[in-house]
Amino acid sequence: MKNKIIVCFMCFMLLGWIFPTLVKAQEMTAKEIIKAADDKMQGKTNYAEMTMKVVRPTWEREVKFKSWGKDRNYSLTLITYPAKEKGQTFLKREQEMWNWNPTINRMIKLPPSMMSQGWMGSDYSNDDILKESSIVVDYEHSIIGAETLEGKECWKLQLIPKEEAAVVWGKIIKWITKDDYLQLKSEYYDEDNYLVKTDVASQIKMMGDREIPTYIEIIPADEPGKKTIVTIDKAEFDIQIPDDYFSQQYMKRVR
Repeated sequence: MKNKIIVCFMCFMLLGWIFPTLVKAQEMTAKEIIKAADDKMQGKTNYAEMTMKVVRPTWEREVKFKSWGKDRNYSLTLITYPAKEKGQTFLKREQEMWNWNPTINRMIKLPPSMMSQGWMGSDYSNDDILKESSIVVDYEHSIIGAETLEGKECWKLQLIPKEEAAVVWGKIIKWITKDDYLQLKSEYYDEDNYLVKTDVASQIKMMGDREIPTYIEIIPADEPGKKTIVTIDKAEFDIQIPDDYFSQQYMKRVR
C-alpha cells in the first residue's frame, strides 16, 4: 500500500510539471507563436553564410553571401561569389535600404518600389532578404488550423498586414511546428489574394546553439521550372556584432 501511495504521488508530481507546460503551449496566441518562430531564426543577433541557387528552365546561377543581423532593424549582406558581383553589399538601417557596388563605386538608396523585386535575380524579394518588414510587428496573426508536415505537428497561421504597414504581401500563411517553432512552410499572397510563391524548409540541423532548417526552396506559383534554393552553410546566434557594422562606411570595407 505504501508503495502504491509513493507511485501515485510521483505520477501526480510528474503530471503537475507536464500539464502546465502543455496548457501553456495550447494557450499561446498566434502572435506569440510567430514571435517564438521568428526569434529562433533571428536571435538577438545573427551571422550566416549561405549559398543561393537560382534555377530557370534554360539556365542556373549560384550566389554566395554572408549576412549579419541585429534587433531586426539592422542587417548587412555581403556578396562573396560570383567574382563579377563579389564585394557588393546591401544595408538595412531601420526603414532605409542601401546598395554599395564597388565596380561602379556607387552607393544607391533602394526606394520602397523596389522591395518586391527579385534580389540578385532570384525568387527572394528585396524585402525578404533585407527584412524591411517584420512578421511580428506589421501583421495581425490568427491560428486557422493544424496540420502535419514532415511528420511534425504544426500550427497553421494566417498573417494579414496592418493597414498602416508598408509591406509587400497581402496575406501570408505559415506552418510552424508545435514542439520547436520551426517554420516549415510559408505561402505568400498578393493584395488580390493570388498565391505568388511558396517557401518549403527542410534538412533540420544544429547551427550554433539551435536546430533550424538549413535548406529552403522558394517556388513561384504558375511558373513551371523556376525556383530558388537557399542553403545555410553556417549560422551563429546571439554573438557580439559592433554597431558600426551597419553603416555606409563599413559597407565599403567589409570582407
